[in-house]
Amino acid sequence: MDLTLAGFLLFFDPPKESSADALKELANRGVSVRMISGDDRHVARHLAKAIGLAPDAILTGGELVHMTKEALFARVEDIDIFAEIDPNQKERIVEAFKRRGRIVGYLGDGINDAPALHQADVGISVDQAVDVAREAADIILLERDLGVLMLGIDDGRKTFANTMKYIAITTSANFGNMISMAIASLFLPFLPLLAKQILLNNFLSDLPSLAIATDNVDIDETRRPRRWDISFIRCFMIRFGLVSSLFDAATFAFLLFVVHADASVFQTGWFTESLLTELAIVLVIRTHKPAWASRPSRMLVSLTILVGAVAVSLSYSPVAAWFGFVPLPLTTMGGLLYITLAYVMATEWLKVRFFATSGISNTGLHTPTKRALVGGLASRSQ
Repeated sequence: MDLTLAGFLLFFDPPKESSADALKELANRGVSVRMISGDDRHVARHLAKAIGLAPDAILTGGELVHMTKEALFARVEDIDIFAEIDPNQKERIVEAFKRRGRIVGYLGDGINDAPALHQADVGISVDQAVDVAREAADIILLERDLGVLMLGIDDGRKTFANTMKYIAITTSANFGNMISMAIASLFLPFLPLLAKQILLNNFLSDLPSLAIATDNVDIDETRRPRRWDISFIRCFMIRFGLVSSLFDAATFAFLLFVVHADASVFQTGWFTESLLTELAIVLVIRTHKPAWASRPSRMLVSLTILVGAVAVSLSYSPVAAWFGFVPLPLTTMGGLLYITLAYVMATEWLKVRFFATSGISNTGLHTPTKRALVGGLASRSQ
């Protein structure tokens, strides 16, 4: 047969130019990326080089089929590329990563990815994926871009950091106030605070806390994953709550033995000091950095200043009598402000000591004792 060579037909699907930069940014955030592909090992190696993934350690499906669960468990973290993998093996790989204590995100868009998407902690697909993959996924990307995942990770970590701020601030403040109220009730011939004063204090102190959701997060806090740790919260609550109670006791001593306050003056003074210290603690422990080195959000600052002004001026206002308050002498108010300033300084010092002795660097409110592979992203080659 007489044949003439006319040329070669090349099917070429280049990776996105932004992939290499996105993978570097993910690595900077503590996200380790692995490639799981049904393609030939040489194709997978070539693609990995093109996008900046290490192609050194490759495990093929033919090798994996002879490995036990324990053998895969031992080797899985040392493998960069899984090539010539069938759907069931993808699921086994994800399961092995989870057994290693990693949080696994799996990105896939084909029918063969459905088992792994189900097995992963977070299944990720794209809007153009097959129906089975979209239904199995937890997150659907509207753009085929790893940069979208990076933005999602940053936003998630910011939300977690601000949530931890609120929990730490609220638990420590409430724990301290509970102890102070219990101690004062044992020795005072009158109530330390009236019920309506307690409700007003809680209402006003919660206003700045609402703005924590809008607070700025230090850039270091988005650079690594964190996990919920109740023991950390408990330790934080006890230490900072006890310091709050210590300064409440100083306030009691100042009002009783220096000012010789009656019930109304005592209640007005402690209400003012308690509210001011709760406002101050928000600005101090919202960051591991020195309070003056980390800028809070505009809304948080505005609400804190506004409520602080209300706390100082409330006893001199026309509505003071409604809540059982009386005007405080300026010397008494000055003493309360001095105690509040001392509390801020002591809390700032304790914050530095607490995070230093806890083995936690100043990059966020919580660092997991076991490093998490957040979104140990298994990417299917296209």
